Amino acid sequence: MRTAKVMAVVLMVFVALVAVSWAGEEKSVTVNGTIKCAKCLLEKTDATACRDVLVAEDKTEYYLVKNELAEKHGHGCKVPKPAIVTGKVFEKDGKTWIEASKIEEPSKG
Repeated sequence: MRTAKVMAVVLMVFVALVAVSWAGEEKSVTVNGTIKCAKCLLEKTDATACRDVLVAEDKTEYYLVKNELAEKHGHGCKVPKPAIVTGKVFEKDGKTWIEASKIEEPSKG
């Protein structure tokens, strides 16, 4: 009987740890859209400074995490920039964010 209780506790702990690790995983996606400035082009009321946002074709907005790759691609302040962004997506402060691992310009044609 005691062995069964110990096994049940061990099983519950294992299930809890697996659930926590799955919940914390960020998924990698590729999004096709246009990079626009949250303040200047999208006129977001909560934007106090320029911030790049990838507006997907389905109108979903992904705030770009400032990293070396995003800086290299350049800011879409006054002119929207078409882009294909691949990266990890996560939620923070009520917004959807993407940390780019790859940014490409769509092929013309």
